[in-house]
Amino acid sequence: MVQSNKKRVRPGKRLTRPAQVTALPGQVVLALQGGGALGAYQAGVYEALHEAGIEPDWVIGTSIGAINAALIAGNKLEDRLLHLRAFWKNIEQNVGEALPALNPFLASAMMKWMTITRGIPSFFSPNPLLLLGQYAPVGAENAAYYSTSPLRATLDHLVDFEYINSRRMRISLGAVKICSGEMIYFDSRKDTLSIEHVMASGAFPPAFPAVCVNGDFYWDGGIYSNTPLEAVLDDSPRRDSLIFTVDVWNPDGAKPQSLWEVFGREKDIQYASRATSHIARQKQIHHLRHVILELTKAIPVKTRETPEMKELASWGCKTRMHVVRLVASSFPGEDQMKDIDFAPSHIHNRWQAGYADTRRMLELAPWTYPVDPIEGLIIHDAPPGAAPPVAEGVDGFAGGTR
Repeated sequence: MVQSNKKRVRPGKRLTRPAQVTALPGQVVLALQGGGALGAYQAGVYEALHEAGIEPDWVIGTSIGAINAALIAGNKLEDRLLHLRAFWKNIEQNVGEALPALNPFLASAMMKWMTITRGIPSFFSPNPLLLLGQYAPVGAENAAYYSTSPLRATLDHLVDFEYINSRRMRISLGAVKICSGEMIYFDSRKDTLSIEHVMASGAFPPAFPAVCVNGDFYWDGGIYSNTPLEAVLDDSPRRDSLIFTVDVWNPDGAKPQSLWEVFGREKDIQYASRATSHIARQKQIHHLRHVILELTKAIPVKTRETPEMKELASWGCKTRMHVVRLVASSFPGEDQMKDIDFAPSHIHNRWQAGYADTRRMLELAPWTYPVDPIEGLIIHDAPPGAAPPVAEGVDGFAGGTR
């Protein structure tokens, strides 16, 4: 049964809204990667923004990022954080509470094993059709290790799709069309969204089955591009924006020393989805757009008004994009199975880390600093913070205000 959990505020923990955030340079966009259990970091980021009075005008996500996006865009302002908490509380893997005699490593390994063999009641469950064997033609909607019917019930309880389709907040969800391999963004600006669109964005194969939307089958967008930032930067028409891009896979890491560590490092690199190179390319493109605009100003007015010159000048642009990069740090003891690590204490740690990282960035408010007028895309990397917090035991609950 899905439960909502009211926020408990620890005395002295609540922070006042930083004065700097009152001046925002355009629409606020929240871009969320996919990453399973790592998505708790994104929830912490949203809590810090919410606490500061900053709500996204547009939220875009893939996989778990799409689920978090739906929980934010699919609820009224006063219910968003409450429903985020309810979702993450209900997908905790609590079997570790029955293993107090085990050391933390064994308890963590046992919880992951339970997740693999039994699923998570509010998220996914083993698919009984697996008994027919991997070659059985069970259909695209059943060809997976797990059933995501529990997730459908959870989202149905926590997300108001009528509210999403009232278009108070724009939401986009990344998915891959199976038969063409094409990356698609379901967008509330042009589409009427439903629970199928969210489920499609989170249909990560072969764990989760494909989802049919309007006659086509889709998988998780993360298998094509796990970082949805490019869809924001390529949007038309372009608008001045403050973009918080929340990456739960860190492309930077230590040299692996074992085969097990190799698997983990490979995953980090694969699902970081070339975010750094995408941003570098987009920075170059936006710079050129501003160069074109400046060159156009130097052309005599009479020439500038010709149809040919107007066409060329249209490639110029004066919009400015501030990209705030928040990248989740690794925790001691994490391994290649961290994306299915739904231990309560680890969810709490990730949520708290996202909250703390965002608070530090909001206090700096680097988008208020002077910038080179020729630059169209300005990158703001989060400063190094304190060591990731480590919760005691396995019964903690996520949130910056607990």
